[in-house]
Amino acid sequence: MDSKYDSSSSRQKEKIGFAALTAISTLTVLPIIAILIYILIQGMPVINWEFITGLPREGMRAGGIFPAIVGTFYLTIGTALFSIPPGIAAAIYLSEYAGDNRWTRAIRIAMVNLAGIPSVVYGLFGLGVFVIFLQFGTSILAASLTLSIMTLPVIISTAEEAMRAVPQSFRLISVSVGATKWQTIWKIVLPQSLPGIITGIILGLQRAAGETAPILFTGAAFFLPQLPKSPLDATMALPYHLFVISTQVPGMPIQIQYGTVLVLLFFVLSMEIMATLIRSRARARRQW
Repeated sequence: MDSKYDSSSSRQKEKIGFAALTAISTLTVLPIIAILIYILIQGMPVINWEFITGLPREGMRAGGIFPAIVGTFYLTIGTALFSIPPGIAAAIYLSEYAGDNRWTRAIRIAMVNLAGIPSVVYGLFGLGVFVIFLQFGTSILAASLTLSIMTLPVIISTAEEAMRAVPQSFRLISVSVGATKWQTIWKIVLPQSLPGIITGIILGLQRAAGETAPILFTGAAFFLPQLPKSPLDATMALPYHLFVISTQVPGMPIQIQYGTVLVLLFFVLSMEIMATLIRSRARARRQW
């Protein structure tokens, strides 16, 4: 009788726990869904071909946001070029070559601390180093380098954790059949840790695509009704464009602001969808 009572009591507690988790999850998700619906309602009336592909006119009160879309794309690509290769290389070193000592522990602590630094600090650093000292000026290059420095800690930390999660037996078997350490990393560790690495990359690039402060100091133009022609040109960008039309342009229709938010959300969510598809395919091939 006691065992039956204990089993029934455990099932009851389990049901209560599941109900509590469901309620908490619902309370967390509902505000996000409500915000997205509100942005859709406010922003969809201005979404048309001219708004997406046109150039801004009349002090950004008319026309489109095409230069801001292209500028955001350029900044994201530049950030990826400057952050992904060194980030993955640093993660490989920390995971596969560096020993567990004070130096590596200090590096990991520094990565965590750097990931939490406010973006405005990175913007001031980029202004001092890339814009003034290296004389890149207010440009796509300076902004991309600044954003890549801000993105590096996220990529390094997540990529290292993904590599360390690969079972050690995979490495031992690879080395036992004659593979070198680098061949083991290239053929075994990196493919098996690819889902986690992609997650870190997308998290970093999404943050870079939505930041305003770093590009405010290093690469964004207030009003630029044309496309940049070289990496040393300034550019418009969706986050900074949204900041300007929300705070600096009197009489700006609220629908244009929400339309810009909607385009930025679509840009970021598109990155997330592509990353999800790549992660799904990589996990399907994973052997553990």
